Amino acid sequence: MPKMKTKAGAKKRFTLTGTGKIKRKHAYKSHILTKKSTKQKRNLTYFGTISKADTNNVKLQLALK
Repeated sequence: MPKMKTKAGAKKRFTLTGTGKIKRKHAYKSHILTKKSTKQKRNLTYFGTISKADTNNVKLQLALK
């Protein structure tokens, strides 16, 4: 059986933590920033974790399963 390939888009968007969780960046931080408040932009800077419902799909795309 051939090796599973990692999806290039998922490789750029997700990273693994030491405990095995998957980190992601927030959306809405790339353009049209003038109408967003400073607080909103600051809170979008930090990383989040993906939801439990998306975990299996993302792991398949990263070839972790």
